Amino acid sequence: MKKIIAFAGTNSKTSINKQLVTYSASLLNEVDVTILDLNDFELPLYGVDFEKEHGIPQNAHIFLDLIKSSDGLMLSLAEHNGAYSTAFKNLFDWMSRIEGKTFFDKPMLLLATSPGGRGGESVLNIAKDRFPRHNANIVEIYSLPFFGNNFSNGKIVDDELNLQLKNAVKQFELSL
Repeated sequence: MKKIIAFAGTNSKTSINKQLVTYSASLLNEVDVTILDLNDFELPLYGVDFEKEHGIPQNAHIFLDLIKSSDGLMLSLAEHNGAYSTAFKNLFDWMSRIEGKTFFDKPMLLLATSPGGRGGESVLNIAKDRFPRHNANIVEIYSLPFFGNNFSNGKIVDDELNLQLKNAVKQFELSL
């Protein structure tokens, strides 16, 4: 059975992106899914001086090993001021110090949602540009606008948006 990891690129305990990635992962068939929480991988703020003095923290190694041992990734990026959340960027920075090709060519379903109408479009554009340079194999991208209107009781309530996600998940599943 294929193994994937799914996580939100945020440390918010009430993350709408974690809700989206959890729902998205539930749409997979015959796949072993592990939902990760960045709060379980606390890291000091990346800095060259810190790295020289203390080395690379174990949690960065652990997270990177989880990526390496998976068959695919589902990642829903939170958008903070148009970019990655600090928690995700920090993890990404630490992991890239271990392995520049951070994503190991694993199939990736890249997601984002936000309360507004752009659905995390700015952070998705950054990731679409940056992640392939770190060996990401982005199979599908999905954006859910107006989270509060379109997501309720653990699922997408708008039929068209839900169908779009199901199609993206299916393509991701076929790539595993």
